[in-house]
Amino acid sequence: MIFTAEHEQMRAQMRRFVETEINPHVEDWEREGIFPAHTLFKKMGDLGYLGITKPEEYGGLGLDLSYSIMLAEALAVAHCGGVPLGVGVQTDMCTPALADFGSEELKRSYLAPSIAGDLVGCLGVSEPGAGSDVAAIKSFARSDGDDYVITGQKMWITNGTQADWMCMLVNTSEGGSPYHNKSLVIVPLKTPGVHIERKLDKMGMRSSDTALIFFDDVRVPKRNLIGDREGLGFAQQMAQFQDERLWGAANTTAVLEEALKITGEYLSERRAFGSPLISQQFIHFKLAELSTELQSLRSLTYRAVGLHVARGPTDPEVIRLASMAKFKSGRLSRETLDWCVQFHGGMGYMLETRVNRMYRDLRVLAIGGGADEVMLGVIAKLEGFIPNRSRGDS
Repeated sequence: MIFTAEHEQMRAQMRRFVETEINPHVEDWEREGIFPAHTLFKKMGDLGYLGITKPEEYGGLGLDLSYSIMLAEALAVAHCGGVPLGVGVQTDMCTPALADFGSEELKRSYLAPSIAGDLVGCLGVSEPGAGSDVAAIKSFARSDGDDYVITGQKMWITNGTQADWMCMLVNTSEGGSPYHNKSLVIVPLKTPGVHIERKLDKMGMRSSDTALIFFDDVRVPKRNLIGDREGLGFAQQMAQFQDERLWGAANTTAVLEEALKITGEYLSERRAFGSPLISQQFIHFKLAELSTELQSLRSLTYRAVGLHVARGPTDPEVIRLASMAKFKSGRLSRETLDWCVQFHGGMGYMLETRVNRMYRDLRVLAIGGGADEVMLGVIAKLEGFIPNRSRGDS
């Protein structure tokens, strides 16, 4: 994958947007535990940033995934992880299945306004008893005439307290394979019976609102089903996960690059035992080693993105490489940021420092969107290290 002059122009524009519209407000948003998604997304929508890969007929730019990956990298200059995460949910986590499989009515009602920044979306997969084990979700959509009546709950929902709609994975039939009884349904969150219980208090991603949401006999028209029939939701969500994981890997790579830059600058200024700390061989060797690992992750991510563009998200090689990139980004972020905090010494332990915030924000990468252990299972299966089981690919 090669970035063109058009990519770089868009990257520069996005970085300017971050510096003028996000960074001046980060400290306030971190303290408040939320950023104003409707206000910020409207500004981004006006500039075309929320529909980079979406069809032009719905207000998107109609570009390929490499441009969305470029946006993920550009957002790394934000002084927090929560706002970029909220943006990524809107652009690459709750809207891909809607864009790929939704009806014309759904796209006009939810995709186009979300691209414009008039609506905020969220993704509803995880539940208190079903995080990485997607097949174990309990939320159920009962058929009642032309409607579904939904009961259940969703947990750890990014953008959840502000979202206008949810791309919700629910069971639409009982019994049978847990990989073929689920559907994705668009649920307007102002519908009676939706209870946004609370904004969750998190270790990191503080500026991103995360909700626990209950659904008590929520009536939704069946025309809000994504796809032409029930039972396709698990496969649709697995495809949607590949966009999410590659977005996350690209953003992580760029954030870690920022962390190494900040750490190198600090070590060049901080003196100990008569010389800058950066002059200590162990320190600059370790930074060189981490930088090499970082470029390896970037190459892996770019290779996966290139195949995604050429073959689509359901190609086995795309799933294999996206899973590897997701796993590697979680592991490398923990190792890299732990060293960055260590090399900052006492300042690294202070909540006020940017490297400490990075450390806290990026810890979720090994958990959300498919935990490390799930990614390893997928990789082992696709590498042929374990017997092929009759189940869907994560």
